[in-house]
Amino acid sequence: MKRRHSFPSAALATAICSSAAFGAPTLMAPLDVPQPTSSLVMAASDCYAVGQAVAAQQGGTLAKASQSKRGGQTVCVIVVLVPGKDGQRPRRAEIVVPLS
Repeated sequence: MKRRHSFPSAALATAICSSAAFGAPTLMAPLDVPQPTSSLVMAASDCYAVGQAVAAQQGGTLAKASQSKRGGQTVCVIVVLVPGKDGQRPRRAEIVVPLS
């Protein structure tokens, strides 16, 4: 035996169809997503670029690059994974570089 599913009321079905057909305004409001300030994004990308260069110099892989304040100066804290010798696990090296 087949069952038919229908709207709870004819008035509701009519309202839904008419609002879709006539372009009634939707009830959703646009989302206000806070945009990061350009200086923060620029500094983060600078630390990442510095981290890539440091990792290449060390012969390792960049694991983390973050911005920090130390002694009143803005610095990049770079974490590099340097391959171990004779099949040993990689060594973690943390390098602090001033952000210019």
